Amino acid sequence: MPQQRRLRCVLMRGGTSRGLYVMRNELPDDPALRDRVILAMYGSPDVRQIDGIGGADPLTSKLAIIGPPTRDDADVDYTFGQVSITAPLVDYMGNCGNISSGVGPFAIDEGLVDAVEPITRVRIHQTNTNSIIIGEVPVSGGKASVQGDYRIHGVPGTGAKIMLDFSDTAGAVTGQILPTGNVKDILDVEGVGQVEVSIVDAGNPVVFLRASRLSLQGTESPSQIDGDSELLDSIERIRGHAAQLIGMVKDWHEAANTSPYVPFIAVVAPPQDYESSTIQQRISKRDIDFLSRLLFMLKMHKAYPVTGTVCTGTAAKIPGTVVHEVAEPSSEDIVVRIGHPAGVIEVEMEVESGESGPLLGRASIGRTARRIMEGYIFVPERIFSE
Repeated sequence: MPQQRRLRCVLMRGGTSRGLYVMRNELPDDPALRDRVILAMYGSPDVRQIDGIGGADPLTSKLAIIGPPTRDDADVDYTFGQVSITAPLVDYMGNCGNISSGVGPFAIDEGLVDAVEPITRVRIHQTNTNSIIIGEVPVSGGKASVQGDYRIHGVPGTGAKIMLDFSDTAGAVTGQILPTGNVKDILDVEGVGQVEVSIVDAGNPVVFLRASRLSLQGTESPSQIDGDSELLDSIERIRGHAAQLIGMVKDWHEAANTSPYVPFIAVVAPPQDYESSTIQQRISKRDIDFLSRLLFMLKMHKAYPVTGTVCTGTAAKIPGTVVHEVAEPSSEDIVVRIGHPAGVIEVEMEVESGESGPLLGRASIGRTARRIMEGYIFVPERIFSE
């Protein structure tokens, strides 16, 4: 009897993230068994993920499960999984916008969607948030294009520009752009004190606070934040209290284990000149509207997540939020420019006022993606019988 079972998959880079793209029918139907198999694929839990495909970094421990559409207005289903590195957990609570950017190219190259030149429009049913993401994918020779002149900070070189429309992701997890109904809330955080935050949900829920509240400048690098255990403890406490406030957990202590992926938490500051820790380039304050450093799973994102970009751009367009208050954009400009550790990310945003709160009219962002490897990943047979 074979000691390992092989599962077909594709390794892709989507934006500034990387992960496996797997057809739904390759994985077991039973959720518990499915997650054990996924954990084995990535080599989790293990800080090095040495016995699997994971790269010992949250940005490379991501998964896309693809299947036929279960909605009439979609071309494919896409379920995102954030595979924990240190715990036996696959978190399906939210979405990853960077991984989303690879779904359209994957669907085209796998023949799930007919290739139409020069642009193929792919309607993606994002099952975690039950929303539709529209991907506009450049196509050449019947396959998704890879070569192009579009550059995103955090990825070497250039690629074909994929446009993603996230306008259907307002209230993605909580059902409301402003889950508490307020543009700002005061959290009474155990061990930290009172913290003024804005909690916004578009793409994914994000908790925003001023960098100055944590004695930060807003220009810090990932190594500076990730190496400060006392700071990380304060950040997780704030995130946990916010998660409890919006009903994601019953007790803030549970957030680290039951909802480690979302909500994200971001510290924001007015625009300043700073040195990018990734591209070794000085970023001018003239090229950004504000600074943001975003964390998930107690790690600072080395660039900036796409769903976090959508949410941050939304917050920047809502008067009264802490993001709007630190930003210096033109009110006429639909482009929001966020300064992050790897450079600048831009998102086209339109937020309107509705009777029941803000309405997301436009949320478009450009990405690149590339198929890196295709074939089979081997999972020990014992995993299927445990």
